[in-house]
Amino acid sequence: MPSGIVSVTTGVMNPLIGKLTKLLGDEYKKLTGVRKQVSFLKDELSAMKALLDRMELMDKLDPSAKNWRDHVREMSYDMENCIDDFMHEIDGADAKAGFVKKMAKRLRRLGRRHQIANRIEELKVLAEEANAWRKRYNIDECVNSVPSVVALDPRLSAIYKEAAGLIGIDGPREKLVSLLMDNSQDKFRVVSIVGFGGVGKTTLAKQVYDQIGGQFNCKAFFSVSQRPDLKSLLIGLQRKLGMNESSHAHELQDIIDLLRQYLKPKRYFILVDDVWDISAWNIISCALPKNSNGSIAMVTTRLDDVALWACRSNRACIYRMKNLEEQDSRRLFFNRVFGSENICPPQFKDISSEILKKCAGLPLAIITIASLLASNEARSLNEWESIKNALGAKSPTQPTLEEMRSILNLSYIHLPLHLRPCLLYLGMYPEDRDIQRDDLVWQWIAEGFVCSSHGVDLEDIAKSYFNELINRSLIQPGRSCYGEVVSCGVHDMMLDLIISKSTENNFISVAYNFEDMARLHSCGYKVHRLSLQSSSSGGTSETLATSMSQVRSYAQFAESKYTPPLSKFKYLRVLSFEFQKGWDTTVDLGAIGHLFVLRYLQVVATSAEVVLPTEIQGLRHLETLELYCKSTGSFPSDIARLANLIHLVLPNGVVLPKGIENMKSVRSLRCSGMSGSSLEDIKGLGELTTLRELNLITPYGQFLTAEHIDALVSSIRNLQELMSLIVEGRGECDGYDRQLDSFPDPPLRIEELSITRWMFSSVPRWIGKLRCLRFLHLFVLHLSGDGVRVLGELPSLVSARFEVLDVSQDKVVINTGLFPVLEKATFIFDEDVTEYLSFEAGAMPKLRNLSLYFGWEGWSGATPVPVGLECLPCLQNIKVWLKRTSARSESRKNRGDVRSNVESAFKTAASVHPGHPSVRTVLL
Repeated sequence: MPSGIVSVTTGVMNPLIGKLTKLLGDEYKKLTGVRKQVSFLKDELSAMKALLDRMELMDKLDPSAKNWRDHVREMSYDMENCIDDFMHEIDGADAKAGFVKKMAKRLRRLGRRHQIANRIEELKVLAEEANAWRKRYNIDECVNSVPSVVALDPRLSAIYKEAAGLIGIDGPREKLVSLLMDNSQDKFRVVSIVGFGGVGKTTLAKQVYDQIGGQFNCKAFFSVSQRPDLKSLLIGLQRKLGMNESSHAHELQDIIDLLRQYLKPKRYFILVDDVWDISAWNIISCALPKNSNGSIAMVTTRLDDVALWACRSNRACIYRMKNLEEQDSRRLFFNRVFGSENICPPQFKDISSEILKKCAGLPLAIITIASLLASNEARSLNEWESIKNALGAKSPTQPTLEEMRSILNLSYIHLPLHLRPCLLYLGMYPEDRDIQRDDLVWQWIAEGFVCSSHGVDLEDIAKSYFNELINRSLIQPGRSCYGEVVSCGVHDMMLDLIISKSTENNFISVAYNFEDMARLHSCGYKVHRLSLQSSSSGGTSETLATSMSQVRSYAQFAESKYTPPLSKFKYLRVLSFEFQKGWDTTVDLGAIGHLFVLRYLQVVATSAEVVLPTEIQGLRHLETLELYCKSTGSFPSDIARLANLIHLVLPNGVVLPKGIENMKSVRSLRCSGMSGSSLEDIKGLGELTTLRELNLITPYGQFLTAEHIDALVSSIRNLQELMSLIVEGRGECDGYDRQLDSFPDPPLRIEELSITRWMFSSVPRWIGKLRCLRFLHLFVLHLSGDGVRVLGELPSLVSARFEVLDVSQDKVVINTGLFPVLEKATFIFDEDVTEYLSFEAGAMPKLRNLSLYFGWEGWSGATPVPVGLECLPCLQNIKVWLKRTSARSESRKNRGDVRSNVESAFKTAASVHPGHPSVRTVLL
């Protein structure tokens, strides 16, 4: 088995062996007193790792073997901590000429060299004892191969949509739609969908929500889960509804009152997913006024009493989910395994039927097992037989929770070793979380779970791990961006399994309050990864913090003012804080300078303040620093000395670091304080030639000088590796905003280009050179036919957003053949767009979503919709946003009449469109 494999049991061994190898390199050749022990340790641990990897492939172990495995795992954590301390002593020495000699003198002077040598000698004895125990066990050789980079299964989106959204629920969906849209009922209604976990409740509810949601003034979909923080949930509901935030609404009752006030005059549709508790529903329902506008609340739950209580006034509004019929089960299974329900090799037909019986029509079970059978690990009939037998002898008509878990566990058992720690790391996140792929990727890398193979970039390998977990249906695809899945979710039953496996392997510890943290301490565990996921008032004791000194990853999602004493967590690799918007707190990171092995630091707390140390150059291994927050005091002036920093998000308003030209390793950079940045530092951006993503923001009300714009344009010319360029801002003088009009050598690899508040007189011709461009956001004075042609001939453009200030010139016609792959288009105008924009047959042949923003005050209604909407064959959704273009007062009745007339006109146009796209109109 290749040594590069990282498993759950040996997740710490790879970086440990790597560090021992480094200590044997030329840089440390004068450390003769330690090298012999280090060499012995490396050889012994390498032998143990190979055995541990083979043991992990076994579902059940003899108790003594399991004890040995656990002992070696914990011993490895201790060993790496010791080596980290040793290397920190070395790296802390003066790095000038002759540093090895100076380092040796310093170690002797401080009396540390002898102490460290003794400690390594003790570790050597522990390794000898562990290897002596190893000889008692005779485990057969088991070979696994290093995975190659994995692409997302191109069938997955369509298969997942069909499997989860269409197969077997067409009838239920239409039944619910008919019930909900009964025009004879104007009163408020609650509808409950109840059924076993994994039966497809959320899928059905979301299908209904998507189909009819456009017919409501406002709508929102949110999940509750087993341990809800109701205050945070309702604040989140406010954001989903687009409500203006109130600085005075801090108490739950205040938030409920604001929601009621906002929703009362509206016809709304609220989908409340995964309710586990009657008391939780009672509080949520208080925020949903029972008006007479035909409003709807839909609830999904596993519990009959919750469903009955929610619909207590009308029991006819309860829909009980059933398992799939045999025919639908077969369609779902064969589509996932073979790509079509009509393709199944004869030798697999009988065994397929037997496996399907064990899944008992439960969609989650079918998808999970089908994904396993579709993988490379299950190619032969014998392998299918083995998987079938592992499912057990029962053939239940309704799987129990334990039987469902056994099905999910089988997929875990067949998961390649390198993916297991990556899957279990998802246990760091709370239930019903939309987890960002890029966050996961860099956390995995920081923990050492990702190993490079043949020089392939670690980020690309980690993204392939993410894709493989989706391909196996162990995580569920979330948001997509330009064809890539960029977030994921975890089914709550899979999360239960993840937490169970993490507890068994002492991999992750989850705490929901102070008492949970105290329990972890009292149990005597060495906590390696800690996730605080719920409200926790007050602080914690120094004793408790000290007992968690071996924590390697700490994530806090709690709405709490508690910040752990970071100086005690000296071996942290990953540190993450995430708070809801509006949560007023301070995150004290003043002690992070002591975290000498920290690789990943993220704070997402837009309303919180962060205290940073004055210096952070001691964070020599830091790769990711993302601070989506306000900074208190001065930002560390020595950040440019972090030689390994790859991703940098500066706090709100913080300027470009002085000496940024020295940060050659940075590949993505976000700065929201451009107007305050020095001319020299803007010029320094041009030295970051490996930069892939650049996001520069000038705060509203502030401007860039002509010299700053010249320097920025010059720097961008040098960044030929750029794939994403986002610039928000404008110059202080008219005319300077046009310096990007002429750009002879733009970075040709750009896939995302967003230049807002920086107005072009017309579409710059250099944009036509960007053949890789997938997303474009452009602000222009005029959008002429020639400009549209430049944009329409871009071969890769998938999503575009155009803001046009002046529509007084000739009409713009989207001609045949333009925008060949565009799927989403947004046009923003200050005036009535309906007499300005039209579409020819054959234009935008793949457009699915069209959004139009235009001023409603001067709308005449003479030409109600853009000409040619019926020529867009794939159009599915039309959103019309009517915005105010002047400050003059208009009566509510007049505004309502305009909205009603506009919506009626667009719905009439949609009714003659072959695809009957949905229409939603919003009055701003």
